[in-house]
Amino acid sequence: MATYTLTINGQAKEVTADADTPILWVLRDELQLVGTKYGCGIAQCGACTIHLDGNAARACSIPVSQIGEQKITTIEGLDKEAKHPLQEAWREHDVPQCGYCQAGQIMSAAALLKSNTAPTDEDIDTHMHGNLCRCGTYLRIKKAIKTASKNL
Repeated sequence: MATYTLTINGQAKEVTADADTPILWVLRDELQLVGTKYGCGIAQCGACTIHLDGNAARACSIPVSQIGEQKITTIEGLDKEAKHPLQEAWREHDVPQCGYCQAGQIMSAAALLKSNTAPTDEDIDTHMHGNLCRCGTYLRIKKAIKTASKNL
């Protein structure tokens, strides 16, 4: 086991973990940041999406030893009061059904809007590809992203 100092949601956190422990489990089990969900474990569903230096990344497939100096943002750190334009739009469009995938969906959408403040339908489809929603709320997700892009 090794000790790592990670910057998570703007705060330095020290954790002890095996080098190959996925950052997902460090976040959930060591730091009690449970907004990031376990879905598939092979980086295919998007439920575990976080930001590393502002870019969407799958937390289930990245070992803690590979984080280094990268800054981690989880859904808990997107907006302290859950009032990020995406979170507001998610509520406005009543996006979640079961809600399980929604943190990962929002984190992927936030990375998209950081690089493209006026995405087209094609941009959204391309960027959000790989974020799976078992309930099929894709149309509401797209509407929410468009609403949020206008409110940034």
